[in-house]
Amino acid sequence: MIAQPGLAASLGSATRVVAAVLAGRAADAALAQTTPDVRPATLDLAFTTLRDFGRGDFLLGRLLAKPLKALEIRALLLVALARLERRPEDAHTIVDQAVLAASRIAGGRLKGLTNAVLRNFQRQRADLLAAADADVVAHWRHPAWWLDALREAYPGHWEEIAAAGNSHPPLCLRINRRRIASADFYTGELAIAGIAAQVGDATALLLDKPVPVERLPGFAAGHVSVQDWGAQRAATLLDLADGQRVLDACAAPGGKTAHILERAAVALTALELDPRRATRIEQNLQRLDLTATLVIGDASQPTAWWDGQYFDRILADVPCSASGVARRHPDIKWLRRSADVARFVRTQAAILDALWPLLAPGGKMLYCTCSVFPEENGAQVRAFVARHPDSRRCPTGSDTTELQLLPSATHDGFYYALLEKTP
Repeated sequence: MIAQPGLAASLGSATRVVAAVLAGRAADAALAQTTPDVRPATLDLAFTTLRDFGRGDFLLGRLLAKPLKALEIRALLLVALARLERRPEDAHTIVDQAVLAASRIAGGRLKGLTNAVLRNFQRQRADLLAAADADVVAHWRHPAWWLDALREAYPGHWEEIAAAGNSHPPLCLRINRRRIASADFYTGELAIAGIAAQVGDATALLLDKPVPVERLPGFAAGHVSVQDWGAQRAATLLDLADGQRVLDACAAPGGKTAHILERAAVALTALELDPRRATRIEQNLQRLDLTATLVIGDASQPTAWWDGQYFDRILADVPCSASGVARRHPDIKWLRRSADVARFVRTQAAILDALWPLLAPGGKMLYCTCSVFPEENGAQVRAFVARHPDSRRCPTGSDTTELQLLPSATHDGFYYALLEKTP
């Protein structure tokens, strides 16, 4: 069988990303160091491995006589096992290329171990996969504490949520209504380019298959942006009108910032704590030819940056566990700890309490997370309302004052609650 061109290089590149996560670091920084020629394959291999880490770690534990101290070889074996499970017909090539990748790690001292582990997996495949299916963490590919939290919060739906968290996320576009007449019109533009899509609503389009943004008609000219359909709810729920003063707190990378400006002619302040992430906001606004006042500052410490003028609308898109978008950032599942949720809850409460005095009487603040954990969502809002008698919960739908979106085939997981300051 002829080796797949570049597979060893891709395996090696994905190994470095997975090894970074095993060492406790986020995947993004390691991904940023990959070369363009292997980046797509690296992303696919690494993210598949990280989505399946609970399963791969279980299998590797059964295949090794003792824990493996060599972090990169452990990562390589996890990547190769994930590939082998999905492509058994390519087993010979995958093992051959994984051994070649191992020869480039630590002087090749563990080539033999790599070969033996992967061939043992092939020989024991049926028994190992059956054992993995019987193990809760290996089967559902989430940490045990995460699964426990889902069971408690969603006893009738936790399995669906976990399954969605292991899936490939949809690619959704947001139509810039300042440039494009309708989603239906842009669907025709996509069809001409050979890209199939389904209309979600007036501004949302779901692509049948992901494509590079360079293939999207008019992307460079600001006709569309990539934004999850669930995330697009923020600007629509904020009850915007021309002339308002709006604060987008924790604004990076700027998707919601831009959507607000596309929907209404407002004076918008985009607040971001991290100067490096703030550059993403600038880039997004430049591409879309939109203008906002960009401020580097801490949302929980407004005295350092607030000019004393009240805002009519505040989007409090607060730091959270990101449990609703873990399929887009699968390292989150394995880097998070249960204690982190309580830490996020404290940060969220501090931000809400700090931002509330900046809101004009009669103004509205939209609380938003990309979490599915109730502590960060409904419980957080209930506690806030109890602390602030001048707050009133507003409808976010026909019969509810909160909106919890769970991960699905069409959108990620988000939570929204709209709060009005009574005069």
